[in-house]
Amino acid sequence: MLRVHHLDCATLCTAAPGLVVGPGHAGMVCHCLLVETDAGLVLVDTGLGTEDVRDPTRLGVGFRVLARPRLDPEQTALRQVERLGFRAEDVRHIVLTHLDFDHAGGLADFPWATVHVTAQEHEAATRAASFVEKQRYFARQWVHAPRFELYRTEGARWCGFEAVAALRGLPPEILLVPLFGHTRGHAGVAVHATDGWLLHAGDAYFHRATVEGGAVPRVVALLERVIQMDGPARVANQARLYTLARSGEARVFCAHDPAELARYA
Repeated sequence: MLRVHHLDCATLCTAAPGLVVGPGHAGMVCHCLLVETDAGLVLVDTGLGTEDVRDPTRLGVGFRVLARPRLDPEQTALRQVERLGFRAEDVRHIVLTHLDFDHAGGLADFPWATVHVTAQEHEAATRAASFVEKQRYFARQWVHAPRFELYRTEGARWCGFEAVAALRGLPPEILLVPLFGHTRGHAGVAVHATDGWLLHAGDAYFHRATVEGGAVPRVVALLERVIQMDGPARVANQARLYTLARSGEARVFCAHDPAELARYA
């Protein structure tokens, strides 16, 4: 069982946040994990990086206008790792739910780290074959040529999901769980923490009502549809995540819901 730190690696100050995330929140978050292992520190997603904060033109006009990110260098994963008393070099591995720029922005802050991602996602990001993919993947975030470890959809089942059961160089308590739909190779990351299994579901959903029950805000449901790559797969995986969350076998949370982050941080 591993010790896990929950980090918010960017605040997205969307217009009318009450309609998106509910009252009392400034906007969406970028919920990342820092996991202490015998193989060194492991980041699950990276949020925005120091270069994104220094030069926000890297993020594209559309994102800056619609998401209105709070560009605070102290919110980057690099600074938060250091505030926890670790060295940046202690981060030896990064496990990504996907390569969207708000999840992969901090890769260059840890250029020595091995980056684990599904092979389908790596292929989608490097090809960027569709209009939506050209807007979501920024190759400048991995121009430093990190060492990628790529995984196909195979391995033992975990809580009813297909899972990649062996991430090279990492303990078996960390798993990639394919959750395709939002992107072609999107995955969740399961971690066996000191108090049980966690599943970071990335962008498989955006609002807690998806796994808790109730109505997802219309603007959020629309956003999910607009940027999805496989609608039926996304919807099917959301149903499976709802069942998993209800079962109590794992605690499920997504990347951008501030109320979910508040339960852990």
